[in-house]
Amino acid sequence: MTLQPRIDAKQAAQNMGDVAPPYKAQEARIEATRCLYCFDAPCIHSCPTGIDVPGFIKQIAEGRDAAAARTILEANPLGASCARVCPTEVLCEGACVLLDRDQRPIEIGRLQRHATDYVFAHDIEVLSAPTHKSGHKVACVGGGPAGLACATELARLGHDVTVFEQQQEAGGLNTYGVAYYKMPPKISLDEVRMIEGLGVEIRTGVSVGSDISGKELLEQFAAVFVGVGLGRTYSLGLEGEDLPGVVEALDFIKEIRTKPLHEVAVGRRVAVIGCGNTAIDAVTQSKRLGAEVAAIIYRRGPEAMPAYEFEYDLAKRDGAEFLFHRQPVAILGDAAVTGLRLGSTAVGSDGRLQVDAQSVVDMPFDMVIKALGQERMQENLQRVFPDLQFTKSGEIERDFSTGATSVPRVFAGGDAANGGSEVVDAVAEGKRAAQSIHAELTGATSGAHVQESRLGVPTGPATGAGINCPVRVPALEADYHKKQGGE
Repeated sequence: MTLQPRIDAKQAAQNMGDVAPPYKAQEARIEATRCLYCFDAPCIHSCPTGIDVPGFIKQIAEGRDAAAARTILEANPLGASCARVCPTEVLCEGACVLLDRDQRPIEIGRLQRHATDYVFAHDIEVLSAPTHKSGHKVACVGGGPAGLACATELARLGHDVTVFEQQQEAGGLNTYGVAYYKMPPKISLDEVRMIEGLGVEIRTGVSVGSDISGKELLEQFAAVFVGVGLGRTYSLGLEGEDLPGVVEALDFIKEIRTKPLHEVAVGRRVAVIGCGNTAIDAVTQSKRLGAEVAAIIYRRGPEAMPAYEFEYDLAKRDGAEFLFHRQPVAILGDAAVTGLRLGSTAVGSDGRLQVDAQSVVDMPFDMVIKALGQERMQENLQRVFPDLQFTKSGEIERDFSTGATSVPRVFAGGDAANGGSEVVDAVAEGKRAAQSIHAELTGATSGAHVQESRLGVPTGPATGAGINCPVRVPALEADYHKKQGGE
């Protein structure tokens, strides 16, 4: 069966609309007044980029939305995206002291969105580059969150920055890989335009290694930041994997973000293999695009799933099914996918998961989406920088606090270095590397990122304006460290 669109444009727009609608101005003011404006605010410590959360919330309460946006974007230039895609439930909102009082935490993400939406809607420039120039040129390889954050910080420090991006638009997963109902592509592209407004040159459609070599980069630029993402989805290694109707989750999500929603083809019965946050995005969007059945197939139980609990709850509310302790052993079909052969899993005597041969059953599906996590970029990157060192698991080996790698003048951050984490982590790593590059090029001492957050990420000093509040550790911090792709 050929995959086809299943809903019209009106239904698609309705189904893929915001999960949480934006605040109206008065609603934002009321929510902002609930904040205690903690001085030693745990929400700041829980933000990898160190946004002054009480500070910007106070500005919203006072009706100064543009000032609030400036506070946010100076700390995190992708603050509009992060307002939508950050796991705030386990970061800033998970650290809110109101939870200690058995109250609802401040809706920090929606307030952050309110402020950043305001300046983009009114075309207000809140970031500016210095008039003086350092005379140094820096290249950023990869136009995703890490590369864009690094470029922004360097531009604001007076350096000339060029970003090399393989895709036709910059923004990385913010542009191509986030569930549409969380954030439409325009938000990411607005941030890209803002960063270009600082004087950052973004060259899209350029493949480093093919169109320009690593050697040429080091000859033309004083320093290079490598902020690329991860590669293709891991293979299932199953019979039938090449059949029409078998797709990678990120390819499916990219199609949703680059085509009119009502033209996106989806199966009538969709199986998603994996149970990370990307798998949740895929199964939820399948349902919203008209799939009659959309099911997660996961070889372990719900207690082991990499996806966040709130993502899991959202998918269940949308009607997604979850088949735990199941593993595909074959993909069925001749000219196209017709089903999956599934077996139940259990831990064997050797301590490893095994499929019970007596439990194997065939289930009908006409679309199979692979969401098993992504391959590392070690092979490609070693062709560009032969002396670059990697960890045993294939990530770029770098100094976490500076981003410095084994190659002089080459720094790294983002998914290729951390193995796959949140957008806000990539932003923090890009900023830290920029500060280190600046210090190396100018001899300046970096004054940023002087304080360790409770997630182990250096942030800026806590500068909230208000009463002193105790620092509490978010109960779900361990959940935060789960990988985006899953198994």
